[in-house]
Amino acid sequence: MEHRNFQLDTEWNIIHYPERPKGFGILIIGDDRNFVDEKSSFWMQNERKMALLRTLKQEGYTVFYSNLYGKNWGSQKAVNLAKRLYNHIMRTEIINDRIHIIAEGMGALTAIKLIKELKQHIRSVTLLNPILSLSHYLEYEKERKFFYKKLMKELARAYETEPKEVEKIILSNKNLPELHSGHPLKIIYILTRNQNYSQRNILDDLSTKWEKEGYSVSKTYLIPEKQQQLANQIVRFMNEHEKIL
Repeated sequence: MEHRNFQLDTEWNIIHYPERPKGFGILIIGDDRNFVDEKSSFWMQNERKMALLRTLKQEGYTVFYSNLYGKNWGSQKAVNLAKRLYNHIMRTEIINDRIHIIAEGMGALTAIKLIKELKQHIRSVTLLNPILSLSHYLEYEKERKFFYKKLMKELARAYETEPKEVEKIILSNKNLPELHSGHPLKIIYILTRNQNYSQRNILDDLSTKWEKEGYSVSKTYLIPEKQQQLANQIVRFMNEHEKIL
């Protein structure tokens, strides 16, 4: 069996099995395009994501992820389900209880909160083109009026409140996120033309702040033509943190 789809709460989840398991698991927390249904997932349908997934399986990793209520934007509801998924996998699969996390874009908002919840059960964290501050992201996107209106609807749905209220709550919180752990962290940023430069600036400010606080932070910038290096970068980083079970 290559993979198994199952439901928790109302949400579909999926686990991918390697041919030769090495005993380590990876939780993927996807970006806003991420989805999982009863038969497939975004990571199985997107060519680049499937190539990364294939490499992770070839390296012996058990990979799992969830639909997480779709465009959740780091809501506590999504964090709770991610934690519930972790507990389910620990009960049903034979893997080490300290897992790796790979989070992309919007998924970084959930991952940073989940680190605080799972604490010693996390082995390493890799963030791909992460959104690290929702308030700064909103400020940047305000000029794109049509997109901003759509984004506010998504946020209101994710946080289960009215658009005006969720906007007020998010914009009033300018604090940069705390790590709450000493887990090894790798941030990979793929440089593109249509990118949110404010998030790159926040990334630089945050990584400097976290390093001063004593956390192990590694940053890598890739041009689009070098994206094929992504899988090797991630695998090499995770391998460095598997010497101690």
